[in-house]
Amino acid sequence: MPKTWQTELLEWGKALVLAVVLALVIRVLLVETYLVDGNSMQPSLHDGERVLINKMVYRFSAPTTSDVIVFRYPREPWRDFIKRVVAVAGQEIEVRNGRVFVDGNALEEPYLQTQTHGTFGPVTVPADTVFVMGDNRNFSLDSRDPSVGFVPIANIKGKAMVIFWPLPALRLIPH
Repeated sequence: MPKTWQTELLEWGKALVLAVVLALVIRVLLVETYLVDGNSMQPSLHDGERVLINKMVYRFSAPTTSDVIVFRYPREPWRDFIKRVVAVAGQEIEVRNGRVFVDGNALEEPYLQTQTHGTFGPVTVPADTVFVMGDNRNFSLDSRDPSVGFVPIANIKGKAMVIFWPLPALRLIPH
């Protein structure tokens, strides 16, 4: 029996509804996009780049040092920030002599272009939180500032995985 235009339209409608439902499930449960706003993560991430965030990864494991995460800014929870995890719960963090020290050991941070100005700590990261910093340390609103402070694990939306826009910038985010 030949298909009528009504049957064809019904099939297209079902396919469209299925596609929308799948897209919503993926967006809500698995991945999200984030627009980098500002220069605090240069040279790793640049203003205007779009990043794909894995929302599931921290349901099965805790954030680790060097992960690039997106989290809700504690002072304004409707705003999201993107920063690098520098220390996790129980670790001692300190900034001195242009370097970042975790548990007394200087971090090797090949993604940095300049030394970190100022001093901070030493402080121990509380349970169920992480300490974050931007890769452009001297121009970053991060855990050193009381308005951000230690980021609660509950505020983390996900791990930044891929820069997907603009297309020439397409690449995995180094962790």
